[in-house]
Amino acid sequence: MRCFSCLHETDIPKGTTKSISVRSSPFASTDRDVRKSGSELNSENLSFPFASTDRDVRKSRSELNSENLSYVSAKSSMRISLASMSQIQSNLRDFTLDELKTATRNFSRSLMIGEGGFGCVYRGVIRDSEASYKRIDVAVKQLGGRGLQGHKEWLTEVNFLGIVEHQNLVKLVGYCAEDDERGIQRILVYEYMVNRSVQDHLSQFKAPLPWITRLKIAQDAARGLAYLHEGMEFQIIFRDFKSSNILLDDEWNAKLSDFGLARLGPCDGVSHISTAVVGTVGYAAPEYIQTGRLTAKSDVWSYGVFLYELITGRRPMDLNRPKNEQKLLEWVRTHLSDIKKFELILDPRLNGRYSLKSAQKLAAIANRCLIRHPKLRPKMSEVLEMVNRVVEKSRIPYKESSQKMAMGGLPDKF
Repeated sequence: MRCFSCLHETDIPKGTTKSISVRSSPFASTDRDVRKSGSELNSENLSFPFASTDRDVRKSRSELNSENLSYVSAKSSMRISLASMSQIQSNLRDFTLDELKTATRNFSRSLMIGEGGFGCVYRGVIRDSEASYKRIDVAVKQLGGRGLQGHKEWLTEVNFLGIVEHQNLVKLVGYCAEDDERGIQRILVYEYMVNRSVQDHLSQFKAPLPWITRLKIAQDAARGLAYLHEGMEFQIIFRDFKSSNILLDDEWNAKLSDFGLARLGPCDGVSHISTAVVGTVGYAAPEYIQTGRLTAKSDVWSYGVFLYELITGRRPMDLNRPKNEQKLLEWVRTHLSDIKKFELILDPRLNGRYSLKSAQKLAAIANRCLIRHPKLRPKMSEVLEMVNRVVEKSRIPYKESSQKMAMGGLPDKF
């Protein structure tokens, strides 16, 4: 695995601001008993108090300067530049704009499979670089007009995904950096993930994911994050971990995608990096929202939120629900005091086809990830170990019989 010579960058240059209101950070566990190791985790303790904070999060934006393709680290004067990109470009295909127009039928709306603040994503077909007679399905993400921040996200993905490779990370096939009559074109080409995102399948418009598939997704996502945090000579903090950024291939393997907001972790001896606060409401860790101090434990918090998404089938923030159910974590907290209440939060679309014990254990892991103090949250490698044990003991995706449930009591320790 090759390394590239860049440290951390300031997120966004000073400029005009756009305010995003984050009303609360509802999950804030007390710190008692949190020093237990993963092997000592007692999943019987599902209930814990919460605390709320109010914070206005502001993101700065600036106009694109196409001549300025590098940005300065907050901790050092080293730069991510086209020169550093050249160290990794051999891993990626450099597509021409004409090639991608052909692959997507000139970016036809009939082939559009996604749309967001970054721009649009199209399904396309390209020739295999090693065997031209082969055709490969790809996803082509075309950067919209988002100024310098959008360009920086494009450049970040090229830098990171050009050098990292893992079974639980979406593969970046190549990129395009070319000008045409409409101006700068910045495009990324990924492997095509036929089963789309986890969020798509947790919506009311798709068939529900089976419980055993949800456990496998939790395991795959944890494995991907653990690799980013601890599997390389440098650390990558995802910073935008959420169900819409977890994609599923044709065999329902989960892979992390969209690394535009990712950042290199702090250097040895440095506790955090300071950045502008960006990300998605409902997933961001409270200490990051309040201070802009980013660590890998911010991703751990987001993973805890995601586990409750898998358990409940609900989004972290859903304004279409009754007021007392709009914020997932605040709603969940009222159901963790006993087993009967806990069962009420399980996704009703599963129709009882789940393992209650494994659901409780998954919730216990989520609670560990959602501890208020970031230093007391487990590392993702520890989280992965806990999830692995749940998966190993949960091969049958059905609800336990009422006779077994009538025993009362909560799950044993891991």
